[in-house]
Amino acid sequence: MKIETQCLHEGYTPKNGEPRVMPIVQSTTYVYDSTDDIAAVFDDPTKSLIYSRFENPTTDCVEKKIAALEGGVAAMCTSSGQAASLLSILNICEAGDSFIACASIYGGTINLFGYTLKKMGIECIWVDHDCTEEELNAAFKDNTKAVFGETLANPALTVLDIEMWAKAAHAHGVPLIIDNTFATPILCRPIEWGADIVIHSTSKYMDGHAVQVGGVIVDSGKFDWTSGKFPCMTEPDESYHGIVYTKQYSFAPYIVKARMQLMRDFGCYPAANSSFLLNLGLETLAVRMKRYCENALKVAEYIKSTGKAETVTYPALEGSKGHELAKKYLPNGTSGVISFSVKGGRTTAVKFMDSLKLASNEVHVADIRTCVLHPASATHRQLSDEQLVAAGIDGGLIRLSVGLENVDDIIEDLKAAFESI
Repeated sequence: MKIETQCLHEGYTPKNGEPRVMPIVQSTTYVYDSTDDIAAVFDDPTKSLIYSRFENPTTDCVEKKIAALEGGVAAMCTSSGQAASLLSILNICEAGDSFIACASIYGGTINLFGYTLKKMGIECIWVDHDCTEEELNAAFKDNTKAVFGETLANPALTVLDIEMWAKAAHAHGVPLIIDNTFATPILCRPIEWGADIVIHSTSKYMDGHAVQVGGVIVDSGKFDWTSGKFPCMTEPDESYHGIVYTKQYSFAPYIVKARMQLMRDFGCYPAANSSFLLNLGLETLAVRMKRYCENALKVAEYIKSTGKAETVTYPALEGSKGHELAKKYLPNGTSGVISFSVKGGRTTAVKFMDSLKLASNEVHVADIRTCVLHPASATHRQLSDEQLVAAGIDGGLIRLSVGLENVDDIIEDLKAAFESI
């Protein structure tokens, strides 16, 4: 199936007389005929369901769909995008380990990696998104276990050279983890460029309607965990019957370990109803992404034409930073998100945003409705001035998430706000 068809049909196929629409299985538990049957499932959790802290039939369908869309072999949904980011690292890193991350990523992820994981004894090594291959290779240490980046950074909109970062990661025997939230598999499939693990905040474009918070981790099934660098994969897990993940679950050891070890202990699994709502968003994802990209390109061209912005970053826009990489990795568009810096700095940016009528001023992005955010005042408020610069943010920067309204109405709203400053 082509990806547009996969959005509608992957994950759930009704049998004779069953519901056409994927049903909500609103149950935390499942019944077995005997104690031995339950024991058998605990011995091999891939045989059936145990408890909805691990897996739920509704969510299972969504996981299968997202894995298919990304070209992976398996997926695990989480209760938020932050949970997906956290578990993607904790699944292979422990106290005393390090991992490399691109510096221009989402502010919440910067806090998670730079502060919370540091308290747990895991070091994050920050590297500029536009580093050379030599500089990236120089950042690795003997204890480095992974590399992390975003296809399209939030909100700097830098485009990661996925192929180069994958090459460096694999040269050092570690996986590349890519956050593909803004691009979605409709615009870019990082696994095809060498990524090993893909994560999303499903609260954004995948949902699209701002009705559920969620995340997902997708396992490509392509990384070789048996080099000796990952004993957590190749040695018995004493917390789970001495299972050796690479032996017993060679098809997707990473995601099975994440589910049976980390999800068991952290319990950050989404509710069945949330997964049902997410699936409704996924069904229209291919149609929506095309419209987001069309609207955003017109809006970016308009903002640039006003002369009231110091910079306009939209990688699909000719002359915008990241344009050449976008042509390689995102030839069909670069989402509906635009970052632009208003002349006059923070005060002028705030006045501009407060003058908008159609666009909502809110802590969200990638919605069906146009919305705006001032990152330095909100999502990246906790960062130092140096970290803001590294993340590509200044006081005048505005993150504009172009929605599905008529583009003329969006531009009229922006025009009135520009006139106010």
